[in-house]
Amino acid sequence: MDAADRKETETTAAAAEAPSRSRRGEPDSAARRAQAEAQAAAPRKQRRFSRLSVRIMALSIFPVATIFGGLLYVGAYERSLVEAELSALSAQARLFAGAIAESAITPGAPDERRIDVTLASGVMRQLAGATNARARLFDRDGRMLVDTRAQRAYGPIREEELPTESTGRWFTDNVVALYEWFFNLLARDRESVPYYRERPDESATDYPEVQTALAGEPKSFIRRTDSGEYVLFFAAPVQRYKNVDGALLLSASTHEIARSVRQVRLDILRIIAVVTVFTIMMAFWLGRSIARPINRLASAADQMRRSKSRDVAIPDFTEREDEIGDLSAALNDLTNDLWRRLDAIESFAADVAHEIKNPLASMKSAIETVSRIKDPQKQQRLLDMVREDVERLDRLITDISRASRLDSELSRLKLSTVDLGRILGALADIRNTAAAAAPGRPTVRLVLPARDRLIARADEDRLVQVLQNILGNAESFSPPGGVIAITGGSEAGMTRIAIDDQGPGIPPGKEKDIFRRFYTERPAGEKFGTHSGLGLSISQQIVEAMGGSIHAENLRRPDGGVAGARFVIRLRRSA
Repeated sequence: MDAADRKETETTAAAAEAPSRSRRGEPDSAARRAQAEAQAAAPRKQRRFSRLSVRIMALSIFPVATIFGGLLYVGAYERSLVEAELSALSAQARLFAGAIAESAITPGAPDERRIDVTLASGVMRQLAGATNARARLFDRDGRMLVDTRAQRAYGPIREEELPTESTGRWFTDNVVALYEWFFNLLARDRESVPYYRERPDESATDYPEVQTALAGEPKSFIRRTDSGEYVLFFAAPVQRYKNVDGALLLSASTHEIARSVRQVRLDILRIIAVVTVFTIMMAFWLGRSIARPINRLASAADQMRRSKSRDVAIPDFTEREDEIGDLSAALNDLTNDLWRRLDAIESFAADVAHEIKNPLASMKSAIETVSRIKDPQKQQRLLDMVREDVERLDRLITDISRASRLDSELSRLKLSTVDLGRILGALADIRNTAAAAAPGRPTVRLVLPARDRLIARADEDRLVQVLQNILGNAESFSPPGGVIAITGGSEAGMTRIAIDDQGPGIPPGKEKDIFRRFYTERPAGEKFGTHSGLGLSISQQIVEAMGGSIHAENLRRPDGGVAGARFVIRLRRSA
């Protein structure tokens, strides 16, 4: 079985196997391509709300919420007020107890002395009238003798008709009630304070602290009402000459303290409300100023991807002079670079088609002619032409394949510090060794700075490829026995390499054209089709990918004539 039969058999087997793969549920390449194209054609999903704006708003409100939670619960401020009130209450209780001990104790033996209720109530009425505190007096047996609130010792209780509640305060009262409930819920330390429940007939047994005062030790304590307010107490012994004859219990409500704390909290609430509104407005503006342009950039890029048209433009936000403006400029540059690459690919395809047609047309003409002539010598010449065209076509396809892979290969360049003096010295030694073995070949003269190392940021393998290409080009144009001069140096942060030959130079006006693809300008007498015209184009792409530049110029003699060609390479100097 020959190669053609084997190929036909393999093709038939592959065709027979394809339906079986489809029956097994394996997607073929056409289905995968269709799925990929459908995904690429699908428009980008638009969000109803900008997640970036929501995140910015959340981050902006979080500090305000933290301040809200920390400042609204002014526990330290409330505790300081309670301590100050307890201190004042202690001083008042000691004063009351001392006054009663001096003026309301009947004389006699310690066991026979009693508290004169009439005198004590008068003293307590006078002293308690100047304060908002409530005073209760207990004898040594624990019975309550006087209560300034109940006014048991001095006349009836005064009754007054309270004003009716205004209906216009309903909303405010409910807001305040909700406010009190909320902050009482936050104040977990209140749960450890015992409740204050007053009995109709009180005695010292209802207050352990009063019993402590009857034992001669003053005692302060705190109770809380069902509404959550504190009631402050201080029990002081009524004693004369260290004999305890009773106990005075002085109490005060913290209503004023609660009102003061409530007012502070409400003031802070107002400030935080204003700051929160302002923060939300600023966060909303900031979110729109960031998310909206980014969304426009994404939409334009998505529309460009789906339409594949140059009519779609990336919005220009460079006037913002911020990171979004930089992003807009970068996307515009990227888009322009992509279009340039597409133009280059299109031009490259057209050039490839043109270059391939020439040897194909020559081959076609030779094959058609060889079948009509009978002269063996002419037939042989035509067959030699066909073979040369095939070889030319093979070289051309090889060079085209290398050029087509160049972009992807250059994207993987690994730049490092390269010693150009070492590389140029090795290339010069190789060429001079070859010239010594083959008389007539040009030699290489290397002139490098003696004091300074010639280093650059480059990919060593690719740089050697460029230098080999330019040296080979200079050698092909040099006359027999000529000299190729290589000089190096540094200028403006760049490393400069110049390669000079002694050939006919570059045709006027073609200094830039020689770097175009498939452009050939070869020495007279060179066999046609030996070069594809891609070498200098590839060299320029490599040098520019490494951040450098390359250009060509003619060398001039003193009389103005062309003394040869010079190729100058500039690479970024490594630190």
